Amino acid sequence: MAQYIMKGGNPLVGEVSISGAKNAALGILAASVMADEDVLIENLPDVQDINMMLDAIREIGADVTRLDTHTVRINGKGIRELSVESENMTRIRASYYLIGALLGKYGRADVPMPGGCEIGQRPIDQHLKGFRALGAEVEIVNGRIRVESKKLRGEHIFFDVVSVGATINVMMAAALSEGRTILENAAKEPHIVDVANFLNSMGANIKGAGTDVIRIVGVPRFHAATYSIIPDQIEAGTFMFAAAITRGDIMVKNLIPKHMEAISAKLIEMGCEVLEFDDAIRVVGTPRLRPVNVKTLPYPGFPTDMQPQVGTAMALARGVSVLTESIFESRYRYLRELSAMGACSKVEGNTAIITGVEKFTGAEIHACDLRAGAALVLAGLAAEGITTISDIHFIQRGYEHFEEKLRALGAVIELANNERDLRKFMMVAG
Repeated sequence: MAQYIMKGGNPLVGEVSISGAKNAALGILAASVMADEDVLIENLPDVQDINMMLDAIREIGADVTRLDTHTVRINGKGIRELSVESENMTRIRASYYLIGALLGKYGRADVPMPGGCEIGQRPIDQHLKGFRALGAEVEIVNGRIRVESKKLRGEHIFFDVVSVGATINVMMAAALSEGRTILENAAKEPHIVDVANFLNSMGANIKGAGTDVIRIVGVPRFHAATYSIIPDQIEAGTFMFAAAITRGDIMVKNLIPKHMEAISAKLIEMGCEVLEFDDAIRVVGTPRLRPVNVKTLPYPGFPTDMQPQVGTAMALARGVSVLTESIFESRYRYLRELSAMGACSKVEGNTAIITGVEKFTGAEIHACDLRAGAALVLAGLAAEGITTISDIHFIQRGYEHFEEKLRALGAVIELANNERDLRKFMMVAG
């Protein structure tokens, strides 16, 4: 099984360009099947989750043409199957976005329960509440979600909790419903705005995305469109913390600084220098980070997907930091891996108390999920000695050419597919 093997101790220095946002792209790909004309999507990230979603869309009958690595043309006119059978859809959380898309367009959908990383429960009750409010009948049978409606009608829907997935899913279905829909207590993440903008580019009438009240006037059909996906907020944040964790100096390019404000604020609080430009942010690390307190919150708060990265930085800070996870309850497993590298932490419920150490030492560890895996790579690049990380398929789900981008910044890291690769690395790295 493939592993990352790295020799730590080199500060990461240079420039890195951020890919398209995976979380936005998954919603946009699902929404693209709602049009019976050609939809051109640009700045698509080349990662496993995206490729699995494209395969599923192709399998239900949509015409999918990959024009190049980051551009795809999709036409949903040929869809003949409203039951999504692709095995890949049980592996990614965003499988449920096809429910809203197919329900809105055809009035019916049958999709597997969502998969993804094991970071805690992913309740879909708010999705189902929204579909029912629009007039759909919903049932869960044998691990599948089945929804059906003869006619969807607009409704005033108040989400009980802020849910990114439910906001996107119900927004898609409502965009082709009859009448007006109001979504209150909606999530405000950047990729919700991106999906709404994409739907509008196909002819939807959606206003208020990015606020907690979204207003939708249903339209009868969508038309052709060309759309470019926003940069990935979490990939950008990961490289910003790479500078902090390795005491480096990285210019992170092709991002939207407004999306990074919560992340930038914590880096500054930890003692890093953060310089903001029109579409880039430069982060300069400090010899020893300061401790901070962080609580993950829905946007514009500190993102839950950045929790392992900030937790890794806390483990190298001078003093005690407190990290509180308010979104997913099983997101601290990476701390057990960090302890093998010398980190010191204690978890009590949804709070981690992290006492910083002066340095990490290399170890054999494994990626527990997508974002934790990326954070552990950064830990390995800061550590003294050799670190190997297994289960890197998690990381490859959401980071495009991760090891290549890190090497361009000076990292000593390789993808090892077998024992021979490991031995070769050890000989070269010394």
